[in-house]
Amino acid sequence: MSVEVSASILSADFGRLGEEVEAVCQAGADWLHVDVMDGHFVPNLSFGPVIARAIRNAPRPLDVHLMVERPEDYVEPFAELGVKILTVHCEATNHLERLLTHIRQSGMLAGVALNPHTPPAFLEYVLHTTDYVLAM
Repeated sequence: MSVEVSASILSADFGRLGEEVEAVCQAGADWLHVDVMDGHFVPNLSFGPVIARAIRNAPRPLDVHLMVERPEDYVEPFAELGVKILTVHCEATNHLERLLTHIRQSGMLAGVALNPHTPPAFLEYVLHTTDYVLAM
């Protein structure tokens, strides 16, 4: 089994984003983890496709974690940017299996994030369309 590291850029200094991304890559990260928060699904607000666009040519692939309401609206914009992994919360959609299938059909790996209160057994019906599980 191999271990891969996906380093978050959430705490990066956005005035020096290019340097911060380069430092993470030089430190050995395999992926760049981009936390997208809309201020509704979670109380915090972070970045979206604009920041992903700014770093899409980084030497590591992008791993985008959507903590948003209506994650369906974000699939195409991130697919167009060449994102490699798109992770959604099962609690954020009524059609998880359909959403995961759409993510895969858009050329990305489909990830599911579980909040601490969501039982892992919830994933049983979508494991066949899931490439990645993120435990919060």
